[in-house]
Amino acid sequence: MLPWSGKELNGRKTMAYQTIDVRPIAGACGAEIFGADVSRPLNNAMGDEIYQAFLDYQVVAIRDQVLTPQQQVAFARRFGEPNIYPFVKGLPEAPEVIAIVKEPHEAKNFGGKWHSDSTYLKIPPVATMLYAVEVPPVGGDTMFSSAALAFDRLSDELKRKLSDLTAINSAALLDGGRAQGMRYANIEVVGHDKMEMEAEHPVIRTCPETGRKSIYVNVIHTKCFKGWTDDESRPLIDYLIGHITRPEHQCRVRWQKGTVTIWDNRAVQHLAMNDYHGYRREVHRVTIEGNSTK
Repeated sequence: MLPWSGKELNGRKTMAYQTIDVRPIAGACGAEIFGADVSRPLNNAMGDEIYQAFLDYQVVAIRDQVLTPQQQVAFARRFGEPNIYPFVKGLPEAPEVIAIVKEPHEAKNFGGKWHSDSTYLKIPPVATMLYAVEVPPVGGDTMFSSAALAFDRLSDELKRKLSDLTAINSAALLDGGRAQGMRYANIEVVGHDKMEMEAEHPVIRTCPETGRKSIYVNVIHTKCFKGWTDDESRPLIDYLIGHITRPEHQCRVRWQKGTVTIWDNRAVQHLAMNDYHGYRREVHRVTIEGNSTK
């Protein structure tokens, strides 16, 4: 057992794990997991501890895995029911899995701005899972920032005011990939007729398992607050996004081939670094159906 297992992290007590080796990677959020082979069915104890680590750290990276798309989907079901992403065609053998590929000659990457996934859906994904198939020799990391820790550090008065607000989220904002055309060499874009999807969500979400609250707005999907104009909303949205993504709220997952990373889409935002021009990167993504927007 590691010396920090069962200790406090940012005022929260973490679990003392018995079947897996959990190593935090930053003070704000994020941990690496060793000692699990998720290509095979997991016993209940190990499966429960991986899920608890996901709740404790919001982002968990499981190293040294070898997965087929079908095995990735089977592991994803430990977190809920995999869904079908509306804008990229899935793999033929596993439509729940989309391949996110950046070729050496491409300049633009997929997911290169801070965001939570698919907040334009009526019930957004509870979690996202990426599996590294091919990674560049350097670069291509993913940054995460804890919207839960960001909420904890707001003033009590602002927490109260935000708890009364609802955000309108759209798939068609200019900062979103769909509005820019989503043109990539090896990503088959579909669902252009769904670009106008919108959904309303509370600005402050509560995790049903832990009771922890998070700020739930992001730059590529949040259009405005309900009952406010876009111009009235923008200064507060920009403040909240800047607050969420402060360096002290972040962690960084450094990819290795065979790494599986799962994050809580309710509680963290993420950004794919675009710093590996001239090299190829391929990761396989599964998103997990949500069951609540509260």
